[in-house]
Formats: sequence, structure tokens, C-alpha cells
Amino acid sequence: MAEEQANNDAAEAAASAETAPQASPETKPAPEDKSPQSQQPGRSRTSVRNALRQMPSWLVSMVLHMVILLGLALWSLPPGITDELRQLIVSSGENDEFDDLEELDDDLLEDIDITTDVVAMDTPIEQETPEISPAEEMEAAAVQVELSEFGLEHAPKNDLLASIGAFTGKGLEGRGSRSRAAMLRQGGSKGSEKAVGAALKWLAAHQMPDGGWNFNHAACPQCNGACRNAGSGAQARRGATAMALLPFLGAGQTHKEGNYKQTVKGGLYFLVQSMKMDPRKGGSMYEPAGSMYSHGLGSITLCEAYAMTHDKGLHMPAQAAINFICYAQDPVGGGWRYTARQPGDTSVVGWQIMALKSGHMAYLNVPGRTVTMASRFLDSVQANGGSHYGYVSPAAGPATTAIGLLCRMYLGWKKDNPALQKGVKWLSQAGPSPGNMYYNYYATQVMRHWEGEEWEKWNAVMRDQLVNSQATAGHEAGSWFMAVGDHGGSVGGRLYCTSMATMILEVYYRHMPIYRKQSTEEEFPE
Repeated sequence: MAEEQANNDAAEAAASAETAPQASPETKPAPEDKSPQSQQPGRSRTSVRNALRQMPSWLVSMVLHMVILLGLALWSLPPGITDELRQLIVSSGENDEFDDLEELDDDLLEDIDITTDVVAMDTPIEQETPEISPAEEMEAAAVQVELSEFGLEHAPKNDLLASIGAFTGKGLEGRGSRSRAAMLRQGGSKGSEKAVGAALKWLAAHQMPDGGWNFNHAACPQCNGACRNAGSGAQARRGATAMALLPFLGAGQTHKEGNYKQTVKGGLYFLVQSMKMDPRKGGSMYEPAGSMYSHGLGSITLCEAYAMTHDKGLHMPAQAAINFICYAQDPVGGGWRYTARQPGDTSVVGWQIMALKSGHMAYLNVPGRTVTMASRFLDSVQANGGSHYGYVSPAAGPATTAIGLLCRMYLGWKKDNPALQKGVKWLSQAGPSPGNMYYNYYATQVMRHWEGEEWEKWNAVMRDQLVNSQATAGHEAGSWFMAVGDHGGSVGGRLYCTSMATMILEVYYRHMPIYRKQSTEEEFPE
């Protein structure tokens, strides 16, 4: 009550000060009333008012503002309420078959390793294969290790994995635990997530002792030939390692969070340590057996890991990888191929543009000229006004068309572009391939970004085809091999097919749809 009375008095005093007439210098003050009535208690308020009228206006203003600030302080919410409200907004409020995917089992949490020792290249890496169901593989741990394992550089200012809503955001935000369950409702299923969990377990079991992977998975001591269909690209270690890591990152598993921290940590260390640095060219992951394919895949991996974890030590390797892509671009045609500055082909170009996009989402420096030149290359291989694409010249190949359309989406084509509309319709009519995982990988991303009826039709076939064809017995359980018409299948073998299939089943949350109305996706620099 005392505070309320004080507030009333101060407000009344301010009003009186603004409306009271100012006395001129010639005006004499009124005679002081010394009658008995003036000494009565009932007159005390009048005396206070008279005193306030004679106070300087600045003093009255100061008192009024202090009272207002005090009132605001009393009305402010206690700490923590804002965070609770934000969590309520993020939650979808729906109760369906995906709700149990959002819960964490405390028994599955791993011990936190806060050591800063770097894993030696010749030191075997312990594989983490806890006895849990495949569906729980990706939800096992949400514990962050704050110490950087790689070094100190600049971290991005924005959190690309912040859960700001069930169906909004940009880039990699769909990979968060809450948002992933929500995004699954747009085409995924418990069966598809179970398949992803089993695939991650198979990939982790085939990691080499030095932290990397090998397309010849039979060389892994834990496999020792128990799985069939080994790839012939045994020397493309960087490419194999990057391809094995991408499904982990796609499921939100990093070296700081999840059930496969040590697995991912070993793979990232293998890539970083194998990078060849040149102050003029950048950091190269090129290798003769994997060519610029290996570098593109490795660059995507480092950029995504950096964007997801903010590990300061990954900033320099990720930026160096982007710098090498810029250096290796054909200075005339704008494409990329097997070696640096060679005239390009659409297949290699696709991985480099995806790497540039990943770097852009990680707030790394991607020169506008590099992006402009990449569009020039696509112009040189497009057919039918840009609705179809060839390999090194204009044509209408299925895989190259899917790559070209996805790159156009990333490079800024809008949904109302007639060529894009025509190309998407063509892919939709063709449908998924029974075994060409390269085509399926790119075309699935195109259809996912497009959404609508075409996406629903495509997804119904693609999802069930992969879930039903996954190996379920023996050491091969959780893997795939179906390389019909896919040259990459013979080179990459079962590891390649498993990686591609897993990333296809992660398409619901791996990248936010570009054309979603709520999307906050940023365009490439010009």
C-alpha cells in the first residue's frame, strides 16, 4: 500500500508540475496562512502539494522515472521462465508414433571424456557398440564436451542447430533431436529410423584402426571379409572416410554429441591430419584414387562438423578445404573434374557445389565469383532450356539431370522457374531406380526440396524400397548393396551403397527444404 500511495503521489505531483502556472518575477508570494485550520492534519497533503509545486521540474521528472523503473523491476519475470516458454513453443504438441524418438534414456549416456590428447594415427580406436536397439542408436547421448579436440580458431556467431521451431529454420537445423522427430512426420517412419540406426552401427563396426574407413571394408580387422561386395577403391581412403562420416553427421551425431563421439572424432582426425596445406591453394584432400571426389566429400564433412559443433579447431581446416575448391575450379569453364583446374564434369561439380553450400551454411568465406562461375558451367551442359543436364556437354542423363537441378536449387533458382518445374516433373515420372544409388541420392534431395505431390509419390517408393532391402543377418546386418547401373557401386562397394542409402533415409531432416515458406535459408553470395 505504501508503494501504491507513493506512486500515486509522484504521478499527481508530476501532473501538477506540468499544469501549474509559472509565477512571474513581479508576482509576490501569497501570505502564509497561520490560522489554526492550517495546522490541522487534514491540511498536510495540501502542504506537500504546495512544496512540490515549488520544486524544480527536473527533480520531479527524476523522481517519476525512478518510480517507473522500480515498478518495471518488480514486474519482470524471474530467470528461467523465458527459456521454459521457448521450449513450449518448440514442442509440436502432437502425440503420435514419433514421440518416443524425442526421449533420452539415461542408461545410455556415455562417460564424458574431457581429455585433450589427440588420437594417434596408429592407435586403435575403441568402437562404441552398446547393447541397445537400432532405433535408439541416435538418441543415446546428448552430452557436450566443451574442450576443443583440434585447436583454437574462430567459431561461427550463429547456432545452425538451434531448435527454433518444428518446421522453420535453415540449413542443418532439422538434425536437432526435437526437430528431427518433427521432420520425420513429413515422410519418414519408425522403420526408416530403425534402418538408419542399424546402418550407423554397421558403419562404426567397419572403421579402421587409424580412425578412417576403406571402401575395401574387408580390410577392417573387425570384418576380415565377413561382409561381401568389397569395393575396389582401396586407395581412396579420404573419400571412404568422408562418405562414412556423413551419415553420422546427418543423424546429428558428432564428436561432441551422441552415441558415436569417438567414432566421429577418429574419422575427423584422419581427414584433418591427411590434409595437405598450401598457403596459396588451401587445404587439399585430393588423392589419386579418389581425385576431386574425395576432396568434395571431405569438404562437406568438415564444413558440416564445424557448423554443427562450433569446434574452433575445425574452422581452419574447413575454410582451407573451401579455399582449395575455389583454387581448383576451371578458370575458363567454371567446373571441376578429376584434377585441379581441369575442365569440369557434372558429377564432380555436384559434390563441390554441395561443399560450397555447406561452407556457406557454416558462415565460412565463399567467394561470389566461384559461385557465378559454377553457374556458367551448368549453363554449358544444360539441355531443353535448363530442365535437363549432361555430363560434359548438353544431354538428358537421369543422374546428371538430378545433380544439375539440385545445384540450380542451391544456386538460387526459384520454384516458379519453368525449367526447374519441367525437370522435377521429368524426375517424378521416372521414379526411383531399383539400384542406382547415385541417381537416387541426388533425385531424392531434389524431390524433398520441391515437396508437394511429387515428393510424396517419390518418397513412398524410395523409403520402402530401402527399408525392405537392408541386410538383416550376420555381419552384413544394417548395410546395403544394390549397385545396378551405378559405377560407384563397384568402386565403393558395400560401404558406398550403405552410406548413400542411409543419407537418403535421413533426407527428412538432413537439410531444411529450400522452398518452405518458413525457411530462413540464405542464398549464396553474388
